[in-house]
Amino acid sequence: MAGRIEDYALIGDMQTAALVCRDGSVDWLCLPRFDSHAVFAGLLGTEEHGLWRIGPAGTEGTPAASADRRRYLGDSLILESEWDTPRGTIRVTDFMPPREDTPQLIRIVEGISGRVAVRSSLRMRFSYGRVVPWVHKVGDRTVAVAGPDSVWFDTAAETHGRALTTYSDFTVTPGEKVAFTLSWQPSHKEPPALPDPEGSLEATAEFWREWVEHCTYHGPYREAVVRSLITLKALTYAPTGGIVAAPTTSLPEEIGGVRNWDYRYTWLRDAAITLSSMLRTGYREEARAWRDWLLRAVAGDPENLQIMYGIAGERELGEAELDWLPGYENSGPVRIGNGAAGQLQLDVYGEVTEALHLAHMTGLSRNDYASLLQIKLIQYLETHWNEPDEGIWEVRGPRRHFTHSKVMAWVAVDRTIKLIESGDADGPLERWRALRDEIHRDVCEKGYDPERNTFTQSYGSRELDASLLLIPQMGFLPPDDKRVIGTIEAIQRELATEDGFVLRYPTAGEEAGVDGLEGDEGAFLACSFWLADDLAMIGRVDEARKLFERLLSLRNDLGLLAEEWDARLQRQVGNFPQAFSHVPLIDTALRLTASGAYGG
Repeated sequence: MAGRIEDYALIGDMQTAALVCRDGSVDWLCLPRFDSHAVFAGLLGTEEHGLWRIGPAGTEGTPAASADRRRYLGDSLILESEWDTPRGTIRVTDFMPPREDTPQLIRIVEGISGRVAVRSSLRMRFSYGRVVPWVHKVGDRTVAVAGPDSVWFDTAAETHGRALTTYSDFTVTPGEKVAFTLSWQPSHKEPPALPDPEGSLEATAEFWREWVEHCTYHGPYREAVVRSLITLKALTYAPTGGIVAAPTTSLPEEIGGVRNWDYRYTWLRDAAITLSSMLRTGYREEARAWRDWLLRAVAGDPENLQIMYGIAGERELGEAELDWLPGYENSGPVRIGNGAAGQLQLDVYGEVTEALHLAHMTGLSRNDYASLLQIKLIQYLETHWNEPDEGIWEVRGPRRHFTHSKVMAWVAVDRTIKLIESGDADGPLERWRALRDEIHRDVCEKGYDPERNTFTQSYGSRELDASLLLIPQMGFLPPDDKRVIGTIEAIQRELATEDGFVLRYPTAGEEAGVDGLEGDEGAFLACSFWLADDLAMIGRVDEARKLFERLLSLRNDLGLLAEEWDARLQRQVGNFPQAFSHVPLIDTALRLTASGAYGG
């Protein structure tokens, strides 16, 4: 059985990622890319759907013991897990070297004290747990083959096969090390080169040391900020600069529920705000790579801008259900692909334009096509901004005039006007200034409830939506505007849990079914960080700091956050780790640091 979502650690090579549980089990790994089929899919099913566990040898049939301690080695993605047993202590070091050619997962077992018996249990199941590969020996190496894929298993330890699983049983004494490496290769190619685990470990540690040195944030929340930045870097697909929302699919927003989605793609919204955080913490190269990815993905067709693309810019992301997987804690269905790719979400135009504006303002080298893209996006919005859409939350109910979508359309026009005013683009300034004013009036008249002094989720609705918290952050209205303050306070009253964390919108009540889905969901962590930002902006900085630090306490022991928090179960829920949670963590830390609103 899979562990709790917060029981997992992330390791990766900037092209794919693995999740390692506290009991030493790798329960999720897609090869060779984030969006490839999983080789280990035990996270979404049972052990029979694939895993690789290493830890102290136990009694057959008993649950594997959880590590007594675990940590990342400094500011890196190198995981160290330690077990104390009656006979001594062992350490397992797990990592994936930044890829040059062949993707590798390396695990090194080291004796710390005493003499400890260890077992490695490798159960590879290709195609998300459905296909049992042909496992055989090629000299001293073991290879598993299924169709186009092959995975090579290298170790000096003796191995044996039983019940479609490859086992290795051995003992380690102090200072003794035993290494294991999995390497993926297309099955029609020659075997990958023999691995060098110790050399790869040293190179991986050096890579992360050098990368973290570029961080320009040195405030009181540095540990949380750096861990979030490392996580965002791990979610970046290095060959193209695309950024996945999360490395997993179908981790549920409600345990046992149906709100299970595939997040292994690049959402323009998520990637744009990631670029913003990277730029403000010193990572210009990642920002430049994402901008180049965007220009390739959108290419010459900005009128048909999608809300998400594949990590190399693919447009076709058809959704399907894997009926042989029962889902995480029986939360089905398990989905791959994402049907929301075909939705109309007008806010994305604002997110992309805001990111390009920030890149321009922070001195990222000029790109003429980026400026041309902004102009073309506004030309599209000029005739489409007043249409209903599916909105930021990808509702699968009827389209509506979502207030946040209109606000972000205003942002797109506003930032493009500023680009033209700077002299770096040409466009009909007076016409677009009038358009900006028209959108602003429309939102203030139709998206605002004067009786309750709050903006509402959509025109004519009485429901609230946490995305309204972005109104002051986007500069649509100043923080001290009574309508802004009223909206913040209304969201605190109606969408906040007892702990002060924020739901995206009501999933029950007068307008139940706005998203077209059954069931409920947890508090959305990004929205909770937005609330902390807003509280700081309106002068309630002590309250903002306390909320921020409560949010930090929800991170697992390694500093990682999923998409949501289930206050009833006191558990993280949703895909993990989630870029859309770590980005606002960074943003709020920067805001609070700038305001001096921190303790100690």
